[in-house]
Amino acid sequence: MKILVKEKIAEAGIKRLKDEGYKVDLGYDIKQKELKKKIKGYDALIIRSATEVTKEILSGADKLKIIGRAGIGVDNIDLEEATKKGIIVANAPQSNVISAAEHAVALLMSLARNIPQANQSLKSGKWERTKFQGVEVTDKILAVLGLGRVGTLVAQKAIGLGMKVITYDPYVSTEKCQKIGVSTCKSLDEVLEQADFISINLPKTKETTNLLKDEKFEKMKDGVSVINTARGGIFKEETLIKYIENKKVKGAAIDVFENEPCCDSPLFAYDNVIVTPHLGASTLEAQDKAGTIIAEQVIAGLKSDFVSNAVNIPMVAPEALEVVKPFLPLAEILGKMYYGLSEDQLQKLEVEYSGQIASLDTRLLTVAILKGLFESIVEEPVSYVNAPIFAEERGIEVKEAKTTEAMQYVNSIAVSDGKGEVKVSGTLIEPGNKPRIVKIYDYEVDVAPTRYLLIVNNKDQPGMIGKLGTILGNNNINIGGMQFGRKKVSGDAISILSIDDMVSKKVIDEIEKLDGVYGAKLITI
Repeated sequence: MKILVKEKIAEAGIKRLKDEGYKVDLGYDIKQKELKKKIKGYDALIIRSATEVTKEILSGADKLKIIGRAGIGVDNIDLEEATKKGIIVANAPQSNVISAAEHAVALLMSLARNIPQANQSLKSGKWERTKFQGVEVTDKILAVLGLGRVGTLVAQKAIGLGMKVITYDPYVSTEKCQKIGVSTCKSLDEVLEQADFISINLPKTKETTNLLKDEKFEKMKDGVSVINTARGGIFKEETLIKYIENKKVKGAAIDVFENEPCCDSPLFAYDNVIVTPHLGASTLEAQDKAGTIIAEQVIAGLKSDFVSNAVNIPMVAPEALEVVKPFLPLAEILGKMYYGLSEDQLQKLEVEYSGQIASLDTRLLTVAILKGLFESIVEEPVSYVNAPIFAEERGIEVKEAKTTEAMQYVNSIAVSDGKGEVKVSGTLIEPGNKPRIVKIYDYEVDVAPTRYLLIVNNKDQPGMIGKLGTILGNNNINIGGMQFGRKKVSGDAISILSIDDMVSKKVIDEIEKLDGVYGAKLITI
């Protein structure tokens, strides 16, 4: 597989990709307009903030499976188009959290004490102590807009400086705010009315673009200071300038711009505006982390493993992900087995979660089941991104049911057609969270999934094991293990054989001709 690294990342990341055996091409000199042509034939693309991955560029991506953004924001990638094409988009949100938060606090302190202006003045031969008198930040109110990873760290560092921190974030629980010592407000207006300093730590989305319009600036306290280390476009430059000139805004510190690189802006003319060229993630530590993290994400995507930082699959809270993640391999296996057991055209998929896992966000597990299902159906690569799209395109109805009451197992997942004709259930066993199939149809079993499983519906009668073994032995098929399920002696039963090689239709036909055999299926996992 081939990986195009369009922008520079840490050597440790490049080495990690090469150690996995991938061909890595460094395309630092590729111009934006050339990317559509150059991307052809590559399985992965790694970028930073300077590259725009547009719909047009993606139209030339004939093999692309994953785009890795070595940093936090992904607003330079057409997420909707990437998702339609089944391309995973992953970022490295943990890489520059510390660096970005520290830069925000550094800018805050620079505003409070006029440090850049005083530095420039003294170097020009002036001694202007009175002109650059500052303010203490202790007991001042800092509004953190966006209490994600970076915003949380900014809040914690500000509290350490003795500041009072407030926020309004409808996506963050009151409990989390209380835990880190942040006071919550009922509305954005209420936050803006109180703040002495405002730190913008929001992602750039449809909702946040131009969030701070004139009416929001009007709500701000007179003499407020504004720091933006998140994304350009949260407010328009001309709007900020308007409120700097009428003294509503005392000062601003800007690290990000709507169009970058930005080497000329009306903001540069104002002495009370501090500007830096998008330095939030520009530390040695952040660059190393971004390179290695995104390399690991790309490797996972190319191996069809779970990509933990993918931004276009269902997001799961970190604490829930720790519990859910071990169930992902089991979920994929159940999807494959469900397809193998189904005989009619798929129209409905019902997933039932039982036990402790039912109290968590299980959407990711349902997607994993769909991934396993469609890997057996479609020829193109299937990922956590496009599996739900395949279901929607085929009109397959997907339903979840949950019961926190543990049945026979602490946790279990059951996949069925909703009619009771096809059902397969599984759980995890210790040590090592190993997948186990515990029910097929209505038969209780205990099957360790292997690559090939031969499922035989048969009558419970003497000699059946020997007959099945003889046919497989005569065809040079080795049996790794056998499991059986029955409801009563001499009634209907099911035989599950773990075999080392795929069996031909000829062998299946031979098995189905045996007296007492109702049908046989080979399931490939």
